[in-house]
Amino acid sequence: MKLVIAAVGHRMPDWVATGCEEYIKRMPRELPLSVVEIKPEPRAGKRREQLTAAEMARIAPAIAGCSRVVALDERGKDLTTVQLAGRLEAWMQEGGDTAFLIGGADGLAPELKDKADEMIRLSSLTLPHAMARLVLCEQLYRAISVVKNHPYHREG
Repeated sequence: MKLVIAAVGHRMPDWVATGCEEYIKRMPRELPLSVVEIKPEPRAGKRREQLTAAEMARIAPAIAGCSRVVALDERGKDLTTVQLAGRLEAWMQEGGDTAFLIGGADGLAPELKDKADEMIRLSSLTLPHAMARLVLCEQLYRAISVVKNHPYHREG
């Protein structure tokens, strides 16, 4: 099983790329993680619907072949790390690759959210997109650590 983070946005600052690379490197061989950067649509007086539709068209090829799609959204389900670990373990047993979607400045197209298997949020706080990428990479590593009883995560 592979994990893919499809994130709309421009090139991230070096500290974000370095942080994501560190967690990607730590992932076990049987659960590789990658981040695919999706070019945002130029604003140029376009409506939100036009922007998110264009970005949706760019996201589609990046997640082709993924049997499970998890959209990140501020209205998504709030999970604890242990709950995310439980989901990850179940997905591993089911098989198939999983894509996590991080929208651009205008979020994800409603059609993408409707088609997603699940919608989650990383925080009740509004996170900059760079932080969302890094937090998601870290939380996926933390979740697999919980599944494998690795001491990285300490509960309580």
